[in-house]
Amino acid sequence: MLKTSFFSSNISQLSPLPILSIRRQTKLKAPCVKMELSITRPDDWHLHLREGELLEAVVPHSSNHFGRAIIMPNLKPPITTTVKAVAYQKSILKSLPENCDFTPLMTLYLTDTTSPNEIQLARESGAVFGVKLYPAGATTNSEDGVTDLFGKCLPVLEEMVHQNMPLLVHGEVTSSEVDIFDREKVFIDKILSPLIQKFPRLKVVMEHITTKDAVQFVESCDEGFVAATVTPQHLVLNRNSLFQGGLQPHNYCLPVLKRETHRQAIVKAVTSGSKRFFLGTDSAPHEKRTKERSCGCAGVYNAPVALSVYAKVFEEAGALDKLEAFTSFNGPDFYGLPRNTSKIKLTKTPWKVPSSFSFALGDIVPMFAGETLEWLPSNL
Repeated sequence: MLKTSFFSSNISQLSPLPILSIRRQTKLKAPCVKMELSITRPDDWHLHLREGELLEAVVPHSSNHFGRAIIMPNLKPPITTTVKAVAYQKSILKSLPENCDFTPLMTLYLTDTTSPNEIQLARESGAVFGVKLYPAGATTNSEDGVTDLFGKCLPVLEEMVHQNMPLLVHGEVTSSEVDIFDREKVFIDKILSPLIQKFPRLKVVMEHITTKDAVQFVESCDEGFVAATVTPQHLVLNRNSLFQGGLQPHNYCLPVLKRETHRQAIVKAVTSGSKRFFLGTDSAPHEKRTKERSCGCAGVYNAPVALSVYAKVFEEAGALDKLEAFTSFNGPDFYGLPRNTSKIKLTKTPWKVPSSFSFALGDIVPMFAGETLEWLPSNL
């Protein structure tokens, strides 16, 4: 629900207008218009929370305005079993601020040796809501990922269809022979398209899409079985953002930012009102020194600014009326979960992003550090 509120000027702000004839006229200045947007509390369908002191430092930024989040399992060691997932969920819940209503939805890390029985246990647990496919070596802590999806994981995929358990896909091939900017498209052609053909009833989320090829593929599939999450950075940044004014390590993520034509295609898809796309920040905190060293980590920490950025994108597209569906409806509908009942407010008012967030082991630099954003989220 979009509304405006008006703040009238006080008597000291009265200003005379020019003499039009023989009479002097006065008039109040035009009132200041303040836009407010009330939406159902959003969920984050792709989130990295890490563990230990880093978890405690970053979880308030997500739990403050998001009702639920799909938690990524690429810890060291990874979350490969239901027992580990439940234990990780408990550690997240213990780290939440007091009186916080936030539900972590857990995932399993798919490996070459994951068993169908583990998928059954995951479904029965009530804690696990997806299985994450990392091609081995594709991104942070993916060394234990899948090396042969069709050769070693077919029984697991069959059980996932039976259990209606979504497969969450990091959609890139890892061969060094494939250009890094083409790895998403090649993954679609060689892995994802054959997978959907073989398992048409498998629910698949293509996470953090970055190309018009991914948009076209998702739109070509049966609605309700293939969907995609979209991050703030892939909506507002292109690959120039990695190099403007020098190398920008805090804009480096995987999949890497792409050409402007791809960014525009993703914005068009997301703001169209399509049910196939929903919010997934892929917020990925790293300590500042690990981002800025000679071999820096991939990941953008966007949790503190995500809702502000999404609102900006929808406003600029003239699609604020479609923001709530993207942030709050499409995700739970795809996962078969109830929508949240509480609300949050987005107010069109400038606010400055902190330059960093400090915790015991160092600093975390957020997306748009030190810059001013236009939309401020708050709880109702």
